[in-house]
Amino acid sequence: MPDFKIEDSLGGIVAGVDEAGRGPWAGPVVAGAVVILDRNLDAELLNGLDDSKKLSAKKREKLYNLLFEEEKNGKVAIGIGEASAEEIDALNILQATFLAMTRAVEKLKAIPEIAIIDGNQNPKKFPCPSKTVVKGDAKSMSISAASIAAKVYRDRLMSELAEKYPYYGFEKNAGYGTKAHIEGLKSYGIIPEHRKSYKPIQAFLK
Repeated sequence: MPDFKIEDSLGGIVAGVDEAGRGPWAGPVVAGAVVILDRNLDAELLNGLDDSKKLSAKKREKLYNLLFEEEKNGKVAIGIGEASAEEIDALNILQATFLAMTRAVEKLKAIPEIAIIDGNQNPKKFPCPSKTVVKGDAKSMSISAASIAAKVYRDRLMSELAEKYPYYGFEKNAGYGTKAHIEGLKSYGIIPEHRKSYKPIQAFLK
């Protein structure tokens, strides 16, 4: 379970940063940045925070809503950043992910002194000093919160995209290469939100 040990070891204002959507064939990559300013959070939120992939969609939604409630209460600062499919194609997915993370941190109302980033790759140009934490969403409360913010925000975006393009199953697969997504591609081709630099999509471009 995540805790505040990493944050305490660093001191100062620490932002947890994580991304959602590096693997899908469509839609943006989204990053969340979260600073927990007051640890006296809603008990359900405090006890529920964990790696977003371990949680059910319903649980993630509940925690996401609680996070934003606590932001209104001034206990949490949240930033969400995106990089579009077009930017992913232009930059590559890693650099687009770093761009989304930069945008997320820049949107924070609390300016962090350091960011802790889930994973093992550190952006070179970043708004503040940063360090990586492998499996950070299972270790750090701030990264766990950022993981949930990014994941739920992106899932909601993909559900909205599914209303515009109802042939690919985005509301269920979030843009990943499922059978429904492949069938949609075969019948209707690609849309602007598809990542044209990804090999499975290049096959449909040919």
